[in-house]
This record gives sequence, C-alpha cells and structure tokens, in this order.
Amino acid sequence: MRWGRTYFGVQALAGALWWVAVFTAPIVREITLGSLNPVAVAAFDIPLFVGGSVLAALGVKAAAVVSTCWTGVVATGLAGYATVTAEAGWGVVAMVAATVGSVFALCLVLLGRIPTDWLVRGPFAFRPAAARPTAATHVVSTFGQIIVFWGLFLVVIPLVARFLEQRWAIALPVPAFVGPVGVAVLVLASALGIWSAVVMSTLGNGTPLPSAMATSLVIAGPYRWVRNPMAVAGIVQGIAVGLILSSWVVVVYAIAGSLVWNYAIRPHEEADLERRFGDQFRRYRDTVWCWVPRLPTA
Repeated sequence: MRWGRTYFGVQALAGALWWVAVFTAPIVREITLGSLNPVAVAAFDIPLFVGGSVLAALGVKAAAVVSTCWTGVVATGLAGYATVTAEAGWGVVAMVAATVGSVFALCLVLLGRIPTDWLVRGPFAFRPAAARPTAATHVVSTFGQIIVFWGLFLVVIPLVARFLEQRWAIALPVPAFVGPVGVAVLVLASALGIWSAVVMSTLGNGTPLPSAMATSLVIAGPYRWVRNPMAVAGIVQGIAVGLILSSWVVVVYAIAGSLVWNYAIRPHEEADLERRFGDQFRRYRDTVWCWVPRLPTA
C-alpha cells in the first residue's frame, strides 16, 4: 500500500507541475492539449486528477478509485481527440502512462499487491495438453497458434500503433539503416521462434498455449541454452518490427510485453513447472538462464 500511495503523491506533484507548464509555456499546451480550452479542462482535471491523487497519497481509497477512473477517461478522450484532429498526441502518451501507473498503484492501495494471478485464470490457466493427440497434431496446432498470434501481435497491433503514432504526430526520426537491420533481426528471431515451437510440440507432447502445455519437460534444442527461447524470440521479433516500421511506439510495446511476461506471467508458469516436474525443473532452472543464452555445462 505504501508504494501505491507514494505513486499517487508523485503523480499529484507531476500533474500540478504539468498544469503550471500548460498555463506558462505555449509549446507544452500545444503538444499536450492541442486546441482544447485549458481552463475548461483544468476545471475538471485539477480536482479529480491532481486533487484526487493528493487524497489518495494521504490514504483515501475512494480518492484513489476516482483519480484512476478519471485518468482512464482522460486518456481515452484525448486518444479519440488526437485521432480525429491530429493534435495533443504527447498528451495522449502522458495520460496513457499515467493510467497504467494509476491502475498498478490502485491495486497496491486496495489489495496490497498487483494481482498477476488474474492473468492466468479461465482460458489462460495452465493445463497440460491432452494425452491422445499425436506429435503431428501438436505441431499443426502449434503452427496454427503461430499464425494467429504472430498475425495479431506482430502485424495488426504494430500497424495500428504505427498509424496512431503518425496520426498523433509523435513519431521520431530514425536513421535509414534501421529498417534493414530490423528485417535481418526479424528473420533470425522468427527462425528461433519456429525452432523452439517445433521442439516444444514434438518433444514436449504439447503446445506453447497455456491451455495445452507440454507434458514433458523440454531441455533440448534452444532450450539447452535459454529457458524461454520462444519468449526471447517474441520480444526480439516485436522490437524488430518496430525497427522496420521506424516506430518507437512499437519498440516500447515490445519491451512492455517483455516486462509483463517476465514479472506477471513467468513466475506463475515456472511455479506450475516446478509443481509438475519437481527436482528435474529445479535443476534445469538453476543451470540455464531465463533470458541470456548460456552454454550448457554438460
């Protein structure tokens, strides 16, 4: 709870300083509010965002809820406004970041923790694959998942992000060589992802999908050098797509995905593996690193 209240205190100070800048620096007003009337916006935002954050920092839980909800409303409204008018793009970036921070802080204030276990419930709960399907069936299922997930996370979402980045006028200049580098990195990362998927589905008797996980611990192929080669491949692919599109937003999106996976998903996945495979997984975890490739000792 203390860290949540601390965040709201910092947010209140940042919000107050931002409003001072809005009324004293035209450039700040232009890039964050566009043509919106700052007085009209301030009439709502100062009491609900700044004032609400102050009260939340003092321990008023209802104020934390109000401040978080208002931050989300402003982020959504600004995103719509920026998409229609091509103004206030950096205001959207700031409010989206504030919304994410506020949600995390609200969880700490209300629950005392960030409930990452909610992410692995229902259809995303960890379950071993059914025993009947053959290795060929698992391979086909795995490649079906690759088509869907790569299409969504490496094509659709990045293209939408790139469009919004351009529309909101928040794109940054990048060197010309970045695109070709991104293509090379994408090819290598994709090869790693496919190799990892084939090994997982043929030797693990399962798929990468949490609802049909491998029933055998896989420590062959790329899994000999790094514990999560598919995650490594996915993150690098996302960054590579960002380079190809010359989009810092897509690069940030990929890095944010790595943080979510590492701190929210991986602990639950590894706890499940430890429950199912015991000492075999513990020995593997102690000798093979999660993110950085390491030559096996034996």
